[in-house]
Amino acid sequence: MGNLNWPFVLLLFAGLLCGCTGDHEVSFHPPSTGGNAGRGAQLINQYECGRCHTIPGLRDAKGVFGPPLNAMSRRTYIAGQIPNNPHNLVQWILSPTSMKPQTAMPDMGLSEKQARDVAAYLETLQ
Repeated sequence: MGNLNWPFVLLLFAGLLCGCTGDHEVSFHPPSTGGNAGRGAQLINQYECGRCHTIPGLRDAKGVFGPPLNAMSRRTYIAGQIPNNPHNLVQWILSPTSMKPQTAMPDMGLSEKQARDVAAYLETLQ
């Protein structure tokens, strides 16, 4: 035991503890949407997005009507056909019917700032 590099072991252990966030990993880079992920989580709860979607990290978001929103930051497409990038994600949250008229997802009436916050939260889902 005398040969262990204790500062390294402690640093590694601290890093592992900091990365524990429940049922999903939180990204440590600033969101590229310009939004606030914490406010986004609050808005997702306020607008009851979890009635349709299962959303990691949000206790009551266990809906099954819409697709689960796990790993949003790694998805290639939104709604199966729209390239997943920060601009498109914000636009989708603002007005899904303008991007895919036949979608079942309703326009929720969020402001652009609110949509940026929601998108920032979704970007944390890895």
